[in-house]
Amino acid sequence: MIDKSKSVGDNIEAIRASWNFHGETALNFDDHVSKSVPGYNEGHEIILSLSDYFVTKNNSYIVDIGSSTGSLIKKLSERHSNKKLNLIGIDSVNEMCEIAKKKNFNKEHNVKFESFDFLEFELTNPISIFISYYTMQFVHSSTRQQFIDKIFNSLEWGGALFLFEKIRSPDARFQDYMTQVYNDFKIRNGYKIEEIYKKSESIRGILEPFSEQGNIDLFKRAGFKDFTTIYHNICFRGWLLIK
Repeated sequence: MIDKSKSVGDNIEAIRASWNFHGETALNFDDHVSKSVPGYNEGHEIILSLSDYFVTKNNSYIVDIGSSTGSLIKKLSERHSNKKLNLIGIDSVNEMCEIAKKKNFNKEHNVKFESFDFLEFELTNPISIFISYYTMQFVHSSTRQQFIDKIFNSLEWGGALFLFEKIRSPDARFQDYMTQVYNDFKIRNGYKIEEIYKKSESIRGILEPFSEQGNIDLFKRAGFKDFTTIYHNICFRGWLLIK
């Protein structure tokens, strides 16, 4: 029985500054995130289309950091069914990996889901595609540069990073506008005002978005020179970065 005083919607409970992806969050993740993030599935489709330019040979490696229930890995496996690929999902939440492993994948592909902190995960092959889909915003700001550095150093030349993030606006006025419009979006998707507040309360100190420029500074310090925006909706942004 859900405690309404702790409900953030979709049969998920959370309390102040304690948001995590274990338990009921993992079980209800796909439904919750598709209703909470504008264009969540549309972003998947953009990545799928653009992946054609970077999966050009057999035995390419694709790594999804923060792979959650494996939905995007499954879509990539289906799209590139004509090639032999190595698909690796990395997620620090074991329940997410266990849900992902139950999906049916193309038998021609080597698919693995590993419960690891990305910074501690050993990569032994050059990577053709990295995906960080609304993941880095949960990485502590003190190690975020290491996160991007590791991606850049592990990519093969000409490889791609698809990075989607919630972003902060450049000043308080625009931040206020975007917050209100985003709340309107969640209300249209059926969330109650109390649930919206409880969710925002639960992610205090857990989800820390950078501004657009803050993210770009991370990219440049890591060594990325070629990047462009491929998605923007309210306070959510997606980039394609090429090494």
